Amino acid sequence: MHSLLDRKKKSAGVGLDMSPSSLSQTPRMFSCVGCFWVLLSSALVAICSFSFISPAWIVKDHLKNKDSVSFGLLWHCSESMDNMYSCYTFGGLGKFADIPSSSWQTSAVLCSGGCALLALSSLLAIITIFLPSGQCERRACTLAGYMQTAAVFIMASGLLVYPFGLNSTFVKSFCGNSSIYYAGECQIGWGYMLAIVGVMLTLFLPFFAKYAPKEHMSPTPIPAIL
Repeated sequence: MHSLLDRKKKSAGVGLDMSPSSLSQTPRMFSCVGCFWVLLSSALVAICSFSFISPAWIVKDHLKNKDSVSFGLLWHCSESMDNMYSCYTFGGLGKFADIPSSSWQTSAVLCSGGCALLALSSLLAIITIFLPSGQCERRACTLAGYMQTAAVFIMASGLLVYPFGLNSTFVKSFCGNSSIYYAGECQIGWGYMLAIVGVMLTLFLPFFAKYAPKEHMSPTPIPAIL
């Protein structure tokens, strides 16, 4: 009788192995941290690009029957008292020298370079989702994390350099007695604040990149929980 029961147990064990070692060897198709890292990276690329082309880094509202003006890295916009809104570019392809301040030119190069590096790292992060778990995936995540770290420092440097342009004669003609890190009659616009928030959130990307690779072993196997 005992021998018959033993045979049934052995035959059942051959059909389905629920041991922790067998379950831990099953590769995971994706990582939750990795998916969140990819989504956050893509969102921050969009924020970076939107703030880069925004014309509202420095803003001056209607004051004493004067038109409101706003400045960005590449754009200069104005709104008349009769709500006529017009924008002009003083930068871009073939017109980079038309940016009125060397500080703004430097800031444009740094911010665009950091944003481009962030976009490349986001593309690399998307590729890691489709890579099998292993050394290749870990190296790709590490490289993307280093690229995102460099993008943070580059874009932060661009944001720190930008207020030096408030001392230019062009800005003073609209903002009055403005100087370095003092906007005079103007104020900081939502475009510049959005860029600051984007850089601050980008600081977290290298930490997520460290834990983004898919794992082979689970610290708490399902049979142990049950």
